[in-house]
Amino acid sequence: MRSTLARASLSIVANPLIDDRDVELILDEVLDLRALAALPYFADHDRDTYEMVLESARSVARESLFPQYKTIDSAPPVLVDGKVAVHPALRPLFAKLVELGFTAAPRPHEVGGAQLPLAVFSLATAYLMAGNLSVYCYVGLTQGAAHLLEAFGSAELRTTYMEPMYRGEMTGTMALTEPQAGSSLADITTTATPEGDHYSMHGSKIFISGGDHDLTSNIVHMTLGRLAGAPPGMKGVSLFCVPKKRVENGALVDNDVAVTGVVHKIGWRGLPSVLLGYGERNDCHGWLVGEPHQGIRYMFQMMNEARIMVGLNAAATASVAYHESLEYARVRTQGRSMSARDPGAKQVAIIEHADVRRMLLRQKAIVEGGLTLLARVSYFSDLATHGGDARAQLLLDLLTPVAKSFPAEKGFESNALALQIHGGYGYSSEYLPEAWLRDQKLNSIHEGTTGIQAADLLGRRVLAKGGTALAALGTEIMTVCKRARNAGVEVSWIDEVERAVVLVGTLTGELASGGLAKPESMLLHATDYLELFSTVVIAWQWLELAAISKEALAGTLPRGRASRDAGYYQAKLHAAQYWIKTELPRIDVLAKLCRDGEDSYGSLDPSWL
Repeated sequence: MRSTLARASLSIVANPLIDDRDVELILDEVLDLRALAALPYFADHDRDTYEMVLESARSVARESLFPQYKTIDSAPPVLVDGKVAVHPALRPLFAKLVELGFTAAPRPHEVGGAQLPLAVFSLATAYLMAGNLSVYCYVGLTQGAAHLLEAFGSAELRTTYMEPMYRGEMTGTMALTEPQAGSSLADITTTATPEGDHYSMHGSKIFISGGDHDLTSNIVHMTLGRLAGAPPGMKGVSLFCVPKKRVENGALVDNDVAVTGVVHKIGWRGLPSVLLGYGERNDCHGWLVGEPHQGIRYMFQMMNEARIMVGLNAAATASVAYHESLEYARVRTQGRSMSARDPGAKQVAIIEHADVRRMLLRQKAIVEGGLTLLARVSYFSDLATHGGDARAQLLLDLLTPVAKSFPAEKGFESNALALQIHGGYGYSSEYLPEAWLRDQKLNSIHEGTTGIQAADLLGRRVLAKGGTALAALGTEIMTVCKRARNAGVEVSWIDEVERAVVLVGTLTGELASGGLAKPESMLLHATDYLELFSTVVIAWQWLELAAISKEALAGTLPRGRASRDAGYYQAKLHAAQYWIKTELPRIDVLAKLCRDGEDSYGSLDPSWL
């Protein structure tokens, strides 16, 4: 046992992190790259340049990031003399990502970017996240903060802070949450008092990811605060650029941003989460970004980008654990087949047991369905942002809560199955699944909890513009249903998906009608509605993957770049069958809960608990 556990300190397999064939299938056969190629913004790119980016990401993820995952997870950041020190292995890894240009890859040439499609960038970063999500998140957060200055900051702020962030010389954060406010941004109390060319900042922030470290010389906090006399609630919140060190006469000067504590997290342990205090010495300078009282609107740009990033983190974390458990199931021998009569017969690999295959297939359905959805949402973002496609914007807005929450919630379940397959080794820290399970739990909390995503979806997004986005989604899914029929996909699968689309439309209309009189009643089962909606959206992904697989097996689909044998497509068909036949029927129970307004917790007096 001792030698086995010692050997298990590293992955038991050269883990692929993400299946290259899946990435290439998504790019070559699910998304329409020709539509992106037709947009001037992406004129410098073609399928070959995409492959170069993907190969760079694969290499650094597999050869550099993943081998250091266990080491970094085992030694989280520490606070020493008011400064956070991270694991020394992070420094060369972060530098490698900067060197490869990941800090600005999707951004315009004029700010140092490569104008890479987000659809391609998302798939590339999925490898990095699967390899070591803590390392990548320094890059992701920095890119989001810099993008805020790019979109709304003054020329001086862009030169002073945005450009160094895109170059990887500084990192960035979004400093929203406060101890007394949590996710309720309407209740933040950080103040900004005008003083000449800047504002004097006072307040505290909590749970600030990447809020302090020793990787770069400076950290730029995109901070929500209130001007004196600002209206109450969200209408009075403004956005400020508050660096850890301000630039004065070309030099970095301490800006009175103090680290008052470090959060000891269960996961993402290479990325510090800190408490910040602004203005303890009355010398914290902040600069208004954009117009006063527009902070929430501006920050939602970064938050929506971050929600897609969290969804990618979740899908990637589920993916790396799935591939680990798949290989473990292939090499771990235990027990014998049910038909074996000889107790002395050779033990079989546990993948031969049907229940283990059940767990593996469920992981596969969650991982690959989620990754396909995230690539699709990123593709809609490309079309909307750089092609002015209003329909793509509707679909992007509608699907963002699903893209964030499904991979996080179902990904946690998938990670738990990976641990379960490892059995007793699974719950030991010598093996990796327990660490990925810890990482995964954070994804359902980051950037708005699942309950917040649910209320956003049902209370706002499905009803926006008279349900136009929901109608567009229905059209998208019905188009795939038609393709599936033409490809020869099992008719009962298609019928189930078509029925589900009708159910979602009818249920949404019923809830909206009831919500006019009783909004709280409408949202009572918002989380159930989100799960129902997500289940249908993932069924859509799997039905298209089934259609592609049928076409490929029939020889009517041009082969992509990857070598895919018949077994690859057969596995896709089985995963599609699993999701549509075992998961999709569950929406009827969820719909009944939404319709009936079951109120066990709604009518519960908190004092009774």
